[in-house]
Amino acid sequence: MFVGRLKELEALNTMWEQTTFQMMVLLGRRRVGKTALLDEFSKDKNTLYFTARQQTTRNNLRDFSHAVQRFFHLPEGMFSFDTWQDAFDFIIEQARDRAERFLLVFDEFPYAAMADSSLPSVLQVAIDHGFANTNTMMVLCGSNEGFMESEVLGYKSPLYGRRTGQLRLKPFDVFDTAKMLDFAGVEDAIRYYATFGGTPYYLQQIRPDLSYEQNVTNLLFSSNGLLYEEPLMLLRQELRDPTVYNSVMDAIGSGTTRQNKIADQAGIQPVTNLSKYLRVLEDLGLVEREVPFGEDPSRSRKGLRKPADPFFAFWYRFVSPNIVNVENGQGELTARHMVFGPALDTYVGQQFESVCMQWLWRANGSDRLPFVALKFGKWWGGNPNTKQQTDIDVIAANESEKRILLGECKWKNDLNIADTIATLRSRADLIPGYSERHYALFVKTDELASAARERHESNLTVVSANDMFEGMR
Repeated sequence: MFVGRLKELEALNTMWEQTTFQMMVLLGRRRVGKTALLDEFSKDKNTLYFTARQQTTRNNLRDFSHAVQRFFHLPEGMFSFDTWQDAFDFIIEQARDRAERFLLVFDEFPYAAMADSSLPSVLQVAIDHGFANTNTMMVLCGSNEGFMESEVLGYKSPLYGRRTGQLRLKPFDVFDTAKMLDFAGVEDAIRYYATFGGTPYYLQQIRPDLSYEQNVTNLLFSSNGLLYEEPLMLLRQELRDPTVYNSVMDAIGSGTTRQNKIADQAGIQPVTNLSKYLRVLEDLGLVEREVPFGEDPSRSRKGLRKPADPFFAFWYRFVSPNIVNVENGQGELTARHMVFGPALDTYVGQQFESVCMQWLWRANGSDRLPFVALKFGKWWGGNPNTKQQTDIDVIAANESEKRILLGECKWKNDLNIADTIATLRSRADLIPGYSERHYALFVKTDELASAARERHESNLTVVSANDMFEGMR
């Protein structure tokens, strides 16, 4: 079942409708659904589709030759290209003789280019002196985002300036995740998202005939579980020496957020050496840095690191510390006694803040919000009134109109509504410079939402988990 990706499909189809040569660069980490997107896009088009592999150039050229022969209806084994230049010259010649537009997809381009470092420059010449004069549409696709950025998109790359579009495919948000998990209720969909994130391949492993607990145990707390070693495998595939990176992820996943403490826990000295590891993990989409709302990210010293993907957050919080138990056959007992229960509720509550922010992004510009917001974030710091550290879970603002919305996110079955709203309102002065203030209370259940609405508080938007998904699935 193909879900979501409407904007990406629109971008690809808009490019397809052009009558001149076009080249789209599509990048995104493994398992995120790049191939599924290209399959959906190309299903009604004449497509020459080739996927490179981690093998020699000779073998990649052999496989490419087979793909070319099948596409142009030539006898199998009629020829085998000796070089990429020969291959591209042949396709250009065929394209010049064809009035009908066709699509050339080169999937996992980095594998072929790492086996033959001349490939980017050979392709550049082929584009400039051949493809540019055809009506071909080309898609270069790759999972190695660092390579794609430096060797395809980078200023020093021979291919710089040849692309006519680029797409970076990211995991689904919680709402598209719920579409894939159409068998799950809203609360379970949020729990699944908090556990597996929005990576389609991970979501496809969830069995609708099993409970949340059974799926998590089978996939993550069994040494035979399909996703049990997934984070480690991804690090091994992407990095030459994954050991230090795994230690950094362990530190961040355990809740360590500040750079000096991450370095200390990961055993990296001096602390300045940590920056290069964080930069790589951020490029891979595994770690992100947050700063309090209103601060300049390039100057703020209050930046905190956290896992950027819920799946990695869950794995490093719950699975990694218990690998010995899982290997000893105690995974199911470990999950039952150490994960399912209060620890999981606390963790999902933290991820619920991200869910609420995603709802704000989707609801923005509709009548579900009191104004159009152009800046989003969260805030933490000292409260001069209470002399204590505090935070505001979600913030949406329009600086030019001096309007702001402050939100509290509560993943609980019981809640003192009056105290929660009063506390939220008391924090409004922590974000100065706004003349019109609104508030939002995000709650787990419809019952809590009804209780909050019955108070008829001014400038307060109340949203339950079920409310969020109305019209979103």
